[in-house]
Amino acid sequence: MVHFDFAKLSGPERYKLLCGLVVPRPIALITTISDAGVVNAAPFSFFNVFSEKPPLVVVGLQARPDLSVKDTTRNVRANGLFVINMVDEALANDMVDCSISFPSDTGELDALQLPMTAGINVPVPHLAKAPAALECRKVTMMNFGAERDLLVGEVLGIQVRDGVVDPVTLRTDYDHYLPVARIAGNMYARMQDRFEIKPDSFDTWQLRGSR
Repeated sequence: MVHFDFAKLSGPERYKLLCGLVVPRPIALITTISDAGVVNAAPFSFFNVFSEKPPLVVVGLQARPDLSVKDTTRNVRANGLFVINMVDEALANDMVDCSISFPSDTGELDALQLPMTAGINVPVPHLAKAPAALECRKVTMMNFGAERDLLVGEVLGIQVRDGVVDPVTLRTDYDHYLPVARIAGNMYARMQDRFEIKPDSFDTWQLRGSR
């Protein structure tokens, strides 16, 4: 067994270990809007759903290498609104393109000519190609130093592409959804290889163990 003492590791070394081992991670392609009306889009893989009651998501926001504030952080601090665009195979390349360091007065979606759809619960548009768009408002932001903020957001509504979720059963059709996840570096994972493991009840487990 190899032991890593995080107190003795640099930030990049910790990042490499955490990102390499905590996999796969869902990707949030977050759209926000500035006071000037510029729509920003940026991918985040330090992201997940936190609870359903209340419906909360969490996102790790990081500063630039020079410690200046990125567009997503600045916009959410200003107006408290954002949309999480979930990423599927068809959107993967566009998601990576949105990580390009465009100037703050240049919206990624406009620069990349990616069509947008208007929000319903929030006045922030999302990518028209997104299989699902979680419309959120900021609940709180916690600062953990010059480089990191933790954003907690409440999901006010979700716009979902036809065929992804059955409107009656609310079950997700993963063969239609085709989500992708982040591994590490430039590696991503398709989610087409799935298997089921059904848990036993305590009584069934006891019977199985006594055989």
